[in-house]
Amino acid sequence: MNTPSHAILNLAILIDPQQPTATLAIVCGAVLPDVPMFVMYFWAKVICRQSDYQIWSETYFESFWQNFTHAFHSIPLALISIFIVHYFGWWQVEIIGISALLHALGDLPVHNEDAHRHFFPFSNYRFISPISYWNPKYHGRVVSLMEKLLVLIATFYIFPLLQSWVGKGSLIAVNLVYFSGYLYVKLFCRCQQINKQKELY
Repeated sequence: MNTPSHAILNLAILIDPQQPTATLAIVCGAVLPDVPMFVMYFWAKVICRQSDYQIWSETYFESFWQNFTHAFHSIPLALISIFIVHYFGWWQVEIIGISALLHALGDLPVHNEDAHRHFFPFSNYRFISPISYWNPKYHGRVVSLMEKLLVLIATFYIFPLLQSWVGKGSLIAVNLVYFSGYLYVKLFCRCQQINKQKELY
């Protein structure tokens, strides 16, 4: 799933109106597993001046970045972290861990060729899902639409529970970006294809 989707869906699952201070921890935990990819992209794009094609076809699959990314998506490492911080009573850090675990579980069924090693470092097993959240070869368009609809439904549930207008504005912004982008691809690009076909005939 896309990173903003993880944040919104995790909020829908974990949000507690009685503990508004937990909201930021939930969002941080939802974003945390993707931090290595942000670091990798910044390093490759800004420092090494690599093209997007090279980044996602070569650099992303280098062993260092794979291990870094998969460690943050590791289900057992997340569980170990949760148990440790629970023992010490660090409840906000525990929420971050639980939210990160939900991120990993959410990614598990929607990654195909780019599947994570969700049991790293104890196993190199990858669950190769028959569907992908982005790749059209593996029903990516349908899965992407379902993701956007789930985010929209979750937004209606979360919106009245959030006390911060920054948070509410972020929810609206994510949905606008998702659906404006979807409509652009489905309508505008489709119209361009039809016009090109007409020109050929």
